[in-house]
Amino acid sequence: MGLEKLNPLIVNYLITQPNEVEWIEFKENDCEPQKLGEILSGVANSANLHDRQFGYVIFGISDKTKQIVGTKFDLKSRKVGNEELEHWLNQRMLPKAILDIFEVERNGFKLVIFKIAAPTDRPIDFSNIAYIRIGSITRNIKEFPDHERKIWQNIKNRNFEKQIALECVDTDEILNLLNYPYFFEITEQPLPENKKTIIKKLLESRMIIFHDGVYSITNLGGILFAKDLKKLGRLGRKAPRVIIYEGNDKTSTKVEQEGTRGYAKAFPAIIKFIKDKLPSNEIIKEAFREEQKMYPEIAIRELIANALVHQDLFESGIAPMVEIYSDRIEITNPGKPLVDIDRFIDHAPRSRNEDLASFMRQIKICEERGSGIDKVIRSVEMYQLPAPKFEANEQFTKVTLYAYKKLIKMDREDKIRACYQHCVLKYVSNDLMNNTSLRKRFNISEKNYSIASRIIADTLQSGLIKPSDPSSASKKFMSYVPNWV
Repeated sequence: MGLEKLNPLIVNYLITQPNEVEWIEFKENDCEPQKLGEILSGVANSANLHDRQFGYVIFGISDKTKQIVGTKFDLKSRKVGNEELEHWLNQRMLPKAILDIFEVERNGFKLVIFKIAAPTDRPIDFSNIAYIRIGSITRNIKEFPDHERKIWQNIKNRNFEKQIALECVDTDEILNLLNYPYFFEITEQPLPENKKTIIKKLLESRMIIFHDGVYSITNLGGILFAKDLKKLGRLGRKAPRVIIYEGNDKTSTKVEQEGTRGYAKAFPAIIKFIKDKLPSNEIIKEAFREEQKMYPEIAIRELIANALVHQDLFESGIAPMVEIYSDRIEITNPGKPLVDIDRFIDHAPRSRNEDLASFMRQIKICEERGSGIDKVIRSVEMYQLPAPKFEANEQFTKVTLYAYKKLIKMDREDKIRACYQHCVLKYVSNDLMNNTSLRKRFNISEKNYSIASRIIADTLQSGLIKPSDPSSASKKFMSYVPNWV
């Protein structure tokens, strides 16, 4: 917010656009605040309509001759009543718009540029009315239902990866900002000897685009291969964080690390960092080699990969985060999952970010569709750990991996969750859960089969499982399936 710097190439690009472009408004000097708000709504909604990421209002250019004439507009002193103009505008926009304001000098003249993001949830209202640009005129969007319908369709089909992370950059800047050698290494391609071929390959992979005579870095290219995400605008907020605490709460932080690189390079670094920091599992040392870590590496890998791939990239509040406590690991990503949390194990994943998911599968960061959570549950069972806990609300999805604890220390919820997940895992493996398989899952001796029976009874009562053959009379030999079968 406030006055910021703007890439000179963007200024060149904007002022060379034709007059009839509906996502740009040229003005010489200040205009009445209400009118400015209506214009901002109009150019933002028109940007969406024309598949643009931003709309612009530029003060200091003649809207008739397109000549740079400068402006007397002064954002710092401009107020509406006692409110600063920027705050006044933002308070009257719904949904809250991403609005940046830049002051630049061009040929000795001052320009003030308002840059507003195209809507991603619904058309942007100003003072409870949404506007659209028709030619050079700002009109109520309700007068043009076909335009409004198209905007809603664009919002429904929005694609974060195809949007622009940094617009109007030259080829040298692209090579300076993106880790292109690693792009060729990880995609198993020889590194070209000349810049032209490098740029051509990045274009083919949609890491960058060439539009209207200028290059731009896409969100896909930036989030995967940025040398520093913070240099690519709002992608800096997508950098994953790892926090290690002293105990089982947030009272004392031992280590905190925030990533800066794109996910392709950051992911293996995060896994190595966590692997190096995790202690060995002293409790189950007899069952494994002494150096065996407390948590299965494959579970950590899959859950962090899922957090990166399935996050809601349009959520600006939080980034993927790994929090490590003395008794658990919590992996959180922004956004409500598209699949019910009780169906994570069996359901093929639905990703909001299919381009990102596809590329991460290509470079073997992610598993093929539908196999990742299966592997998490299998590895957790092999380590005799409590079952992972999946949680979700409108803002985030969280998975908790628990450290080893004896069955007697597990509460009823822990046991029911483990029984259900074991039942689903058996079912997707073309097998059925029974007392014997559950005893193996919990390492319960055969003579204590009644303990497993009690856990099954509690899980039946919860409604998460059901008998595969309701007519069977033997509880000891009965098999079970998930409730949704």
